[in-house]
Amino acid sequence: MSSEVSDSVRPLRPLSVIIGILLFADIVSGFESTMMFTALPRLMTAFDASPADVSWVLTAFLLTAAASAAVCGRLGDIYGRRRMLILLLLISAIGSIISVSTGTLIGVIVGRAVQGVAGGILPLCFGLAREYLPKERVPVAVAVIAGSAMLAGASGNIIAGALIDTLDWHYIFIAATGVALLAAAACTALPRSTVVAQVARIDWIGAVLFAPAIALVLFGITNSKSWTWMDSRTIGTILAGIALFGLWAWWELRIDSPMINLRLFFHRNLMLTMFATAFLAIGTMGSTGFLLPLIMQNPTTAPVGLGLSPTAAGALAFCTAIVGFLFSPVSGWVSARAGSRRALIIGTVFAMLGAVALSVLHTTVAGMIVAALFLTMATSFILSSLPNLVVEAVPAENTSEATGVNAVARQAFAGIGTSISTMILSMSVVPGTNFSTESAYLQVFALIGVCSLAALLLALLIRTPARKVVGESKTSLARAN
Repeated sequence: MSSEVSDSVRPLRPLSVIIGILLFADIVSGFESTMMFTALPRLMTAFDASPADVSWVLTAFLLTAAASAAVCGRLGDIYGRRRMLILLLLISAIGSIISVSTGTLIGVIVGRAVQGVAGGILPLCFGLAREYLPKERVPVAVAVIAGSAMLAGASGNIIAGALIDTLDWHYIFIAATGVALLAAAACTALPRSTVVAQVARIDWIGAVLFAPAIALVLFGITNSKSWTWMDSRTIGTILAGIALFGLWAWWELRIDSPMINLRLFFHRNLMLTMFATAFLAIGTMGSTGFLLPLIMQNPTTAPVGLGLSPTAAGALAFCTAIVGFLFSPVSGWVSARAGSRRALIIGTVFAMLGAVALSVLHTTVAGMIVAALFLTMATSFILSSLPNLVVEAVPAENTSEATGVNAVARQAFAGIGTSISTMILSMSVVPGTNFSTESAYLQVFALIGVCSLAALLLALLIRTPARKVVGESKTSLARAN
């Protein structure tokens, strides 16, 4: 399909309505990804379970979401993104129903695993934005969609906390069911989506190999914080996942119609974008995700700590997320006017400023607010520019597939960043306490700065694309009902 699809396929709905519906669907995905963090202590009490057992409520969602982002993104490219988007919303609602209707922790975990298909919603929304909107409006739309995901993720803890305090943890799933069904109903108002007309066969073997491969790698990374990196379980799980990835890549490169077209990722701009994604996920998105709440809630008696309550820290995080969301259209505007490469450069500069601010201003609440704002603006530009760079580098019919793989990479390397930062902090603690020394925190701040600098250098190597998309595909398209 041509990259000019949005110029040749004009939707019958107003563009504001289309963007609003896509934002609604994306908010469901963002909310479901974070809604259970606050509920973990209640689940431990309700089921008399250990923290390790209850953490599977998060892990099950994460593993399914990672596989869904890439596989369902590709299926949407093939069968129609609108159809797949509605299906994922309905399945996620079923997952919530399973969790709320069972009286066991196993049932909640199974429901969360089913609910994890919501991880495929964001790349489908990116693909639909490119499909429906005029070419010049796609960068801003993609940026706003990415920004809404960040805002929804930040609001998930607050909304879930309010539901737990006033009602019960079951109502989190009831609310998730309701919004998912409403979003699915709203998506039926979207214009008919396009599908690839000539597909020799669906590469189900590629899908079957990819899902457990990414699950094993993410499972090892997630548990490395409790197992440690040198534990045989961590090493064995990750190596098994990598071996399965190797088998999957060999299979995908030898067939004509792969589930995920790895040949696309050998293109210079897309390869540089993926490497930049890895560095930024390790630093800005992985390390700061747990670092800021930790510093804000550590007691003032700790070497680094501001003594804020969880409510105050959560409210501060939500306010900075609002700032990030408000900046997302600016990132899209920069991408539309000067190219997504420029937006990524701005994001990496903000990230480096945030790392410097953390190093210098971490002793006061005001200083941490300044650092958090720098990092939030960095995240806004980064999360908006990365999918736009992917969109610029691939044919239109591979949009959801490629943005899905980018999302999976971001998730995996963010987990690595969290584990590395946790390891650094645990290696230097004040004797007789569990609090890390200030020098350990400074090392983590340096990690964020170095990763941001590496991403900046990679961004400078990205070439501004010609007006026609690289690797233009001539695959014909047909309308889907």
